[in-house]
Amino acid sequence: MQLGFVGLGAMGAGIVTRLMAAGHQVTGWNRSPDKAAPLVRAGMHWADSPRAAASKSEIVFSIVTDAAAVRAVALGGDGILAGLRREGIYLDMSTIAPDRSRDVAAEFANAGRIMLDAPISGSPVTLSQGKASIMVGGDRAAFERAKPVLLSIGASATYIGESGLAAQMKLAVNLLLMVEVIAFCEGVAMAEKGGVSREVALEAMLNSVAASPVLGYRGPFILEGKMPEVPLADVNLQQKDMLLVLELARRLGTPAPLAAAANEMMNACRGMGLDHNDFVIAHEAYRRLGGQSK
Repeated sequence: MQLGFVGLGAMGAGIVTRLMAAGHQVTGWNRSPDKAAPLVRAGMHWADSPRAAASKSEIVFSIVTDAAAVRAVALGGDGILAGLRREGIYLDMSTIAPDRSRDVAAEFANAGRIMLDAPISGSPVTLSQGKASIMVGGDRAAFERAKPVLLSIGASATYIGESGLAAQMKLAVNLLLMVEVIAFCEGVAMAEKGGVSREVALEAMLNSVAASPVLGYRGPFILEGKMPEVPLADVNLQQKDMLLVLELARRLGTPAPLAAAANEMMNACRGMGLDHNDFVIAHEAYRRLGGQSK
């Protein structure tokens, strides 16, 4: 299938790699062309704009940082809507507020085009393993058309409901992810403060009933010297998601005390100058707060 892809960061590049490995022809665009060079060498076609990527594609994807970036690549003069064929489908895989996603989808609907919110749950690690999952909101028939392509990206593609509900579900998933990792960091730091070596604490945690895939690949990062040079998701990115969760909770009128606590720990990491690291650096913040290091 002829596919378009807009946004070639770590996740976008990994998705494109999987799509090409499945035999699809991909035309891609990124704000920084240099990041696309390895993909072009691997067979991806380069587009000069999101509009150009969409015009060559039956299905076009985007995955960018925030709602402002989604609007720019989707609705700008050289955006996806300007190039999308009448029978084409646009899937946005970004993590943004449900209302902002619905706003963009409405613009597509007004123009006689289809947009689905299709956020992906996973990291570059789980993506490369074929274990990422995709949640989709919007037109059910369009989802069914796109589903075979989505299954070449990840292990599952789940239809959540009407437009915006997949974006909402992704925030709920990210809340669980954040709370789990932050609690893990807190628990390991507490065990260390009480005299358990970090290596033993990690082994015990990762062999316990509380272990999970995300702890399995992030846990080893907190060993001395093991933080990745390129974070899977840094403190600022994860805090952006927690702020979206808190705003959603406010709108829905539902309590979110654990999201608030996770957000405060990200504030602590930023205050200590640790925000350039993967957010599992919260373990170091807990150590410092507990007087275990400066």
